[in-house]
Amino acid sequence: MKAATVLTAAALIFTTNLALAQQAPAAPAAEPYKAISAKLNRQQLDGLLAYPDQVLLIDVRRPDEVTTIGGFPAYLSVQAKDLDSGAVFIPRDRTLITISNHAGRALKAADALLAKGFKVAGAVGVQDYEAEGGKLTKIAAPAPKVTAAK
Repeated sequence: MKAATVLTAAALIFTTNLALAQQAPAAPAAEPYKAISAKLNRQQLDGLLAYPDQVLLIDVRRPDEVTTIGGFPAYLSVQAKDLDSGAVFIPRDRTLITISNHAGRALKAADALLAKGFKVAGAVGVQDYEAEGGKLTKIAAPAPKVTAAK
């Protein structure tokens, strides 16, 4: 009889906890990132690139993304994860344009640079730029060095 009472109590506790767990509200979905900086289209970027002495392209992608997808012929490469430490190497006398594949990381990077006091025109996605008819430069990775046998 005592065992039946213990089993009944355990079953009651289990079903009560199960019912409470089912009633718990789901965690709210994360809000999508709201950028302060503008996402530039091909026409806007081409207009800015008409003044190459006044702008600087900062590509925040990994090197393998640049070689696989392509990019622009001249840029400063500072990966998004290294932006805080790499900001000291970014000149402050130019208008910055950040670059990623579809401008997601580039918009975050642009906002981070804006917060540090840089002049930022906006962000560009290279794949979006190419889809709008822009030409990308394909960058080949250098061949590995081979040492001669002695």
